Amino acid sequence: MTKIVNHWIGGKTVEGASGTYGPVTDPATGEVTAKVAFASVEEVDAAVAAAKDAFATWRHSSLAQRTSILFKFRALLDAHRDEIARLITAEHGKVHSDALGEVARGLEIVDLACGINVQLKGELSTQVATRVDVAAIRQPLGVVAGITPFNFPAMVPMWMFPIAIACGNTFVLKPSEKDPSASIRLAELLAEAGLPDGVFNVVQGDKVAVDRLLEHPDVQAISFVGSTPIARHIHATASAHGKRVQALGGAKNHMLVLPDADLDAAADAAVSAAYGSAGERCMAISAVVAVGSIGDELVEKIRERAEKIKIGPGDDPASEMGPLITKEHRDRVASYVTNAASEGAEVVLDGTGYTVEGYENGHWIGISLLDKVPTTSKAYQDEIFGPVLCVLRVDTYEEGVALINASPFGNGTAIFTRDGGAARRFQLEVEAGMVGVNVPIPVPVGYHSFGGWKDSLFGDHHIYGNDGTHFYTRGKVITSRWPDPSETPAGVDLGFPRNH
Repeated sequence: MTKIVNHWIGGKTVEGASGTYGPVTDPATGEVTAKVAFASVEEVDAAVAAAKDAFATWRHSSLAQRTSILFKFRALLDAHRDEIARLITAEHGKVHSDALGEVARGLEIVDLACGINVQLKGELSTQVATRVDVAAIRQPLGVVAGITPFNFPAMVPMWMFPIAIACGNTFVLKPSEKDPSASIRLAELLAEAGLPDGVFNVVQGDKVAVDRLLEHPDVQAISFVGSTPIARHIHATASAHGKRVQALGGAKNHMLVLPDADLDAAADAAVSAAYGSAGERCMAISAVVAVGSIGDELVEKIRERAEKIKIGPGDDPASEMGPLITKEHRDRVASYVTNAASEGAEVVLDGTGYTVEGYENGHWIGISLLDKVPTTSKAYQDEIFGPVLCVLRVDTYEEGVALINASPFGNGTAIFTRDGGAARRFQLEVEAGMVGVNVPIPVPVGYHSFGGWKDSLFGDHHIYGNDGTHFYTRGKVITSRWPDPSETPAGVDLGFPRNH
């Protein structure tokens, strides 16, 4: 029988009642391996209602109780990391080692949530006036929701729900319908760790489920990671319904290579960052900006390395890069390479038409490398989200920074150089939220926050780190006065209150 991926509501699996399902495909074979239930408005409402009921109790749970459960969840997640990675590979297609890395990155945020008591410490000022004290505390919002993408079906949800839950909120997750199984396994492990029913819920589905979460009056906040057009829609719609929103959008991450850089290290980094996970990363390097006369040598070094990448099924230990998520996405990525020459670029490597023997129906595409790419081309302007690397040429550092800053995206960027002064100048001048110095994918560790600038982020808060704690809580300031029993009452005073 075909596997069915259902919802998780109120601490248990709930079969889809809408009668609408979507296919779940193995990208390596092209075969449909499961179907996923698509939630109706009523099913989303049931998940939100379960979360709202659970919040009444969970918000009053002690920090010790919350973190104890999260410590148990962390141990279970660590013990089952290989199993979860295999679920990811089977439905996303990324190689097993990359899937394991995704789980490890998610564990970092669980670690952070286990120590949330430090982040939630309040403030107290005593004797601000005679026998008057002022305290500042942070409290949970209520029911919060996460809408997450296909490219990191375990990690991105774990950027959200551990911190939200640790802060005392309850959570409704709407994962990608393309690779939904990891989310259900995470729910099962949370339940095994002792999380009360209704604190964490999963609704599978499509736009119907998303739109209902955006407008539901009992959902207080929305976290989203995905493309820029959808992020903009999420932010506008949820904000119009009075919700707090963090919506992370797309990217076109640049890597500036100065003439003094170690070109072998730069080429290694460019290949790793551009083609890892078949380029289906919002932090992938998709544009290398070569400064001065190094362009030809750098492109040749990138080509030499890229040609050696082993492409194959994600469950084959010999594979370094797997397929793309769907046939439609594969065809879209290929179109940028097919049209590159007519738009003025030089096609150094053409990965279109690539197949893997024995897996001819998989969603395969090979490595593509485009040189001398004009900024007017679609290959440069769009987020391709596939294994296509564009190389652009500039004469000076100043031209390179101006090119990067002219991009509407500002997610991540990197500079490769031996010059500390140039690196310091770059990190201050470049308009991006995350900067790497000789580091191609500058994803921050869990105790710093992740987020971009410009069209890469809609909302005021980055994700996880201190920003995550602030996003999932709201401040309250309490001013108290306890008069001395022997004190004479001050009487009525209609003047503006003064501290004295």
